Parts: sequence; C-alpha cells; structure tokens
Amino acid sequence: MHGLSGDIKNGNTFYEDLHDCPGRFDFVMANPPFNVSKVDKERIADDPRYPFGLPRTDNANYLWIQQFYSSLNKKGRAGFVMANSASDARSSEADIRQKLIESGAVDVMISAPSNMFYTVTLPATLWFFDKGKIGTDREDKVLFIDARNIFRQIDRAHRDFTPAQTEFIANIVRLYRGEAPELTHGSEEKLKEVFSEKLTYSDQAGLCKLATREEIEEQGYSLNPGRYVGVAEGEVVSDKDFEEELTYLNKELNFLNKEAQVLENTIASNIKEILEV
Repeated sequence: MHGLSGDIKNGNTFYEDLHDCPGRFDFVMANPPFNVSKVDKERIADDPRYPFGLPRTDNANYLWIQQFYSSLNKKGRAGFVMANSASDARSSEADIRQKLIESGAVDVMISAPSNMFYTVTLPATLWFFDKGKIGTDREDKVLFIDARNIFRQIDRAHRDFTPAQTEFIANIVRLYRGEAPELTHGSEEKLKEVFSEKLTYSDQAGLCKLATREEIEEQGYSLNPGRYVGVAEGEVVSDKDFEEELTYLNKELNFLNKEAQVLENTIASNIKEILEV
C-alpha cells in the first residue's frame, strides 16, 4: 500500500501560480470558497490560467472554474464543488460559461442536496470536466443529474450520502460513459430499478438527462441540472424547490430589467446624437 505525498505551498492562488499549473495535471479536485470578492483583476489580466477572459462582476467563481479547467492536460479530469448560482450566472460569467461548454470539456453537472456542509445550509453543484472526451462522440454532450432528493438525514441540520448512494450516482455517470458499473457498496438493486436489468443509460425524469450542446444553447448555456431533468411522474414539487425556482426567476427578471434600462439609455443617447448632427 502506497502512502500519499504532496507539495504544499503557501500563496494567493489568484495571483500566484506556484505549481506551474496550465496543462500539467491528470486530475484536479477542489472545494474552493464561494463568491470571493475584491480580486484585483489588473494583476491577473495576462494570466494564462484564465483563457476565457475575466468576469466583470466582483465574484471569483469563474476564476476558480478556469483555474481548474486550464490545469488539466489533454486527457485530464476535474471535479469540484461550486455555488449553485454559478450554473446560471449572467452577463460576463455567462459568456465564459458558453466558451467552457463550447470547449467540449464540461462532462457532468450534479445538483447536491442542501445541508451537506457542516458550516452552511446552502445547496451546491458538483462540476466535472473531462478534456479526454474532446474529439469523441461525447464532446457535445453534458450529463445532468439532480441528486437533491438523494441523501441520508444525519440529524435535523445535517445530511450526507451513504456509500450505496454515492455509488449509485457514480454509476449513472459510468453508464453514460459506457463503462461497467461498480456494485461493491450495494447500489445494484436501485440501479436495476431505475435503468432495468440491462443496466444501460437512459434519461430518467427528475433524475438525469443527457443534453446536447444545442439543447444547452436553447437554455441560454445554463448548467443548472434542474432546467434539464424535469420532474418525475407523480412527483410533487416541494415548497423549497418552488422557492429556489422563484428566486432564480426573480433574479433573471431583475437582470433583464437592468439590461432593458441600459439598452433604453443607449438608444436614447444614439437618437440624441443623430438629431444633433
């Protein structure tokens, strides 16, 4: 049995690339702090770790995401935790997300339940990149999994995944990739219940959806699994799910109203210039 070793260095990751990361790693796994603000964009303007540009908003989520993407070699895979809001973030972040999707490296998106962290209650999204699928028949596809209803309740405020639940979710990904499922931790019964005895991948309402790049484009390049998997037949949308969806739609409405105001001011300014010529 081999032990683990590491090369740990102290520094500010936004400004310092202490491990010469671009194109170097087979695997990246990370749980970065969400929604970091006040990053000095001028200091990273020419940094190759941010190949899709810098977000104009004062939020570092899409700096982290690009760091993980750019650190992978041509066959590299990344898995990381990210705030739910990043999946649907608008404006310059949406532009970066579109470039990520068009790169072909975005592989799997999983909505996790709330109360999975001991310090915060908010739900998160698990992102997975796979640069090895570029050039394959999976290049223009992304697997979306809604795992918000898969969890073990530890106590009133805390949840986790059992080994069987973790294996079940991982096996959905394995079936999508055409790999044999792993059945060590007891997920076989549930897997056969959902995907039949043949154990071949198929979309399941309320659980998983394999979306093409064209379908993702139709959804404004959103990477929110809830937009794709839908609701299972007979399933009732909970008050919490409804509240989350309403909150998102309200944010979208506010964004569109601000965009409309900017456009209105631009048009008014252009008309004024024309009339004064």
